[in-house]
Amino acid sequence: MFTPKRIVVSTCIVAALGASLFSAPPGEEAKAKPAADNTTVNRQPGKTADNQKDSAEDRKITQQIRKSLTSEKSLSMYARNVKIITINGTVTLRGPVRSQEESALIESKAKQIAAVTAVTNELTVAVKASSDK
Repeated sequence: MFTPKRIVVSTCIVAALGASLFSAPPGEEAKAKPAADNTTVNRQPGKTADNQKDSAEDRKITQQIRKSLTSEKSLSMYARNVKIITINGTVTLRGPVRSQEESALIESKAKQIAAVTAVTNELTVAVKASSDK
């Protein structure tokens, strides 16, 4: 018969076994691949997405640029995920990219959108680590 206490104990045992199966062997934690997260890079002072007003035209510009970037298969994942901040038609691009060529291509794509009045390129080139793919 299963009592609430037995269910809790069984659940804890299963959870502990599962955690041990999926954790890295001792000493391997440092070798684990880092998460593809550029949040700390994007916390630099300056314009952020929360500065963007609730303007339908600005949202449309941002959406068009994002669609253009995500459809460009030659761009790295970093480049496809740059921050795009649009305020009154002025676009600010922020975040890491893999090369100066990617930075120029992103800026070019942003300038191609008809309603864009200006583009500020604050993209930085992040050197690709040997563990990145």
